[in-house]
Amino acid sequence: MNKTLKLAVAAALVAGASSANAGITIPAGDWTLDIGGVVNAYYTSTSFSGDAGSSKGYGALFTGSNALGKGSDVDGTSNNITTGLLPNYLSVSGKTRQNDLDVAFTISINPGASTTQAGIQGSNQENRQAFLTFGDASWGSIKLGKDLGIYASDAILNDMTLLGVGSGAGGLAGNTTTTGRIGTGFMYADWKSQVAYTSPNWNGFNFTVGVTQAFNTRNDVPGALSTNRGGAQSAYEGKASYAWTGDVAGKVWASAITQKVDFNDTLGTDRATAWDIGTTVNIASLALTGYYGQGSGIGQTVQLNGGFDANGNDRDSDQWYVQAKYALPTATTLGISYGESTLDGNSGERATLDQLKDSMWTVGAYHALTKHLNLVAEYSVVQSELDKTGTGGNKDVKAKTISLGAILLF
Repeated sequence: MNKTLKLAVAAALVAGASSANAGITIPAGDWTLDIGGVVNAYYTSTSFSGDAGSSKGYGALFTGSNALGKGSDVDGTSNNITTGLLPNYLSVSGKTRQNDLDVAFTISINPGASTTQAGIQGSNQENRQAFLTFGDASWGSIKLGKDLGIYASDAILNDMTLLGVGSGAGGLAGNTTTTGRIGTGFMYADWKSQVAYTSPNWNGFNFTVGVTQAFNTRNDVPGALSTNRGGAQSAYEGKASYAWTGDVAGKVWASAITQKVDFNDTLGTDRATAWDIGTTVNIASLALTGYYGQGSGIGQTVQLNGGFDANGNDRDSDQWYVQAKYALPTATTLGISYGESTLDGNSGERATLDQLKDSMWTVGAYHALTKHLNLVAEYSVVQSELDKTGTGGNKDVKAKTISLGAILLF
């Protein structure tokens, strides 16, 4: 990957990662303040085709097609000007060295850049990060506060649509972001309150373990639970990675999550679990990424959404994607990727859900116009398929999106 696009990707990772490395540095007494962020906007045109069957025919919230709510006929085109997978983002971070400890903080705001109602400016606003860290290079660091989740975080941080749009442009206009490849290749890591420990870097190897805020179950898949409660206990997450340099450089990682789920008094409790493994390998101008994840009770797009059936039985899910990027001498990187996320129904619910599968092809061109400004062009084809053995048979819908825009990272 060319140098300028490497910087852009690094800045994008900062926008979704746990530590700040901003472009504007301000000395302030004992502190060094960093101000950084992202501004992006895209013109998108999405054409829908197929038959959704009903407003809940495609289950998980934020499915790849984002065709929910369009009724039985989803044919049509949606043109929007919106942000991409990264929200607009402004971060203020600070760091200092006190009493032999590295102490730091990060607070960010994430305003939307899309509105769909006359005379009404959308109130969409996220506050994704508010955390502190302390530690030392000799023994690691501790984080307390809200930041990107641990499980599946490397999946999204290695997704090429992080600098673009991916899926969701036609169904999420007015929101703070699109969905990129979330739900069509990996599960959303989300933004979580957490207490986490990260080890020192031992010649390329390190790990993170943490206790995170448990999520409530969400069930929009047909026949799913209507009465439940989650968060009976904290969630436990961890990941480990090894990175190496040389003519063939890269990184390999693995992560996992487990959370106890408390339903009503009749159904009792169960547990949602998931794990994943992935790698990115760089050979000269070529970067290859492969990823696979598997879960039980976790859902297939947003964590704990649709992970259990109406009887409180966990559903199995898996997700995977492959990706190739090639850096041209012209400061342009070309990329292509494909991925799938599936959610399997249980034996007693085949009439309403045998399998839900969301998949997406994406081809993209990412051109570093300056050190911080990148022009982006993407074409994505999402297909959402609901297989069932009962009346009504199988349903499927497609969403084809062309997006053109720019992203500024500082």
